[in-house]
Amino acid sequence: VLIVGGVAGGASAAARGRRLSEEAEIVLFERGEHISFANCGLPYHIGEVIAKRESLLIQTPESMARRFNIDVRTRCEVVSIDPKAHTVVVRDLDGGGVENVEAYDKLILSPGAEPVAPPIPGADLPGVHTLRNIADMDAIKQAVDAGGPERAVVVGGGYIGLEMAEALTLRGVEVTLVELAVQVFIAADAEMAAPLHQQLESHGVDLRLGVSVSSIAADGAGLKVGLSSDEFVECGLVILAVGVRPETKLAREAGLAIGSTGGIAVDEHMQTSDPDIYAVGDAVEVTEFVGGGGALIPLAGPANRQGRIAADNIFGRPSVYRRTQGTAICKLFDLAIGMTGMSEKALAGAGMSYEKVYTHAASHAGYYPGAAPLSLKLLFDPDSGRILGAQGVGA
Repeated sequence: VLIVGGVAGGASAAARGRRLSEEAEIVLFERGEHISFANCGLPYHIGEVIAKRESLLIQTPESMARRFNIDVRTRCEVVSIDPKAHTVVVRDLDGGGVENVEAYDKLILSPGAEPVAPPIPGADLPGVHTLRNIADMDAIKQAVDAGGPERAVVVGGGYIGLEMAEALTLRGVEVTLVELAVQVFIAADAEMAAPLHQQLESHGVDLRLGVSVSSIAADGAGLKVGLSSDEFVECGLVILAVGVRPETKLAREAGLAIGSTGGIAVDEHMQTSDPDIYAVGDAVEVTEFVGGGGALIPLAGPANRQGRIAADNIFGRPSVYRRTQGTAICKLFDLAIGMTGMSEKALAGAGMSYEKVYTHAASHAGYYPGAAPLSLKLLFDPDSGRILGAQGVGA
């Protein structure tokens, strides 16, 4: 069994495969240096909330090999798949780019999602970063530790953008947060995200909503960021956090079916259109739990489960994946916003009938000290009473 990519999906598949078979030869290829890390924790190490870098490393190549007898090959990139020959071509990134051919009986793809690279002139300049892996985290933290940037521009108000705005503010860096939409945390409904705007501004973040970045240029030792509002922001650091998209290049070039949302198409067994190739994690299209439509939901929980299910099916234990209920939470200074299921705008877009109810209560009994306001929104089917989604924001 060859596995392309580590982190949640690939590493889980490798460990599960070994638990099911002592005899199988399991090889895990990872083009980075780290095969299993807590990528949700990356902003918190930059902000020094998580002090030890090692805390983010869940399994090292050495511990994976020692504990599970997995042949782990880091800095090795799978560059092509030949489904008919059952082979892949692997490039050794530290060995001068030497390429080798490896044969497989079963192949598991776990390439993950890649940061969207907006077509902004100057996006490739030094000082402009995305945050996907440990190396990205190290580069951003090094820039902040060196005391360089007085101001940073964060482009995008999703999970990574908000968490980076918080992390940089905690490190004493002034932050301008630029978001093209009229709200941050676009997955939630506008009225539920409104407290986040107040929270950002109360902590000194310069929030620019309904604005995009049109250019980035070198400006002496720093950078000059041009906005669609015809303004310019001078800074020493730019974080591009405009979202992610499934990394499907390998699958497309191998002729595997791609779903309507752009993710790799898989069945309930995590099997692609080729019966000997499975795919898991952020790169696959899933069926959304409530509405039943195709969706891209890049979360670690589903990726872990999918990795185990792919290994189950490869090793003769029929196992099915039963849709993804997108559930997520984001902390922003003293507030948290969480949601599950479908939002009102998603339900309206899908043409589904719904009613909604709000409550604005204390987080616990008001007579006990320390209660804080907690706003909840519940969306439900008016005919059956079935819950379709929920959102909450509060301290």
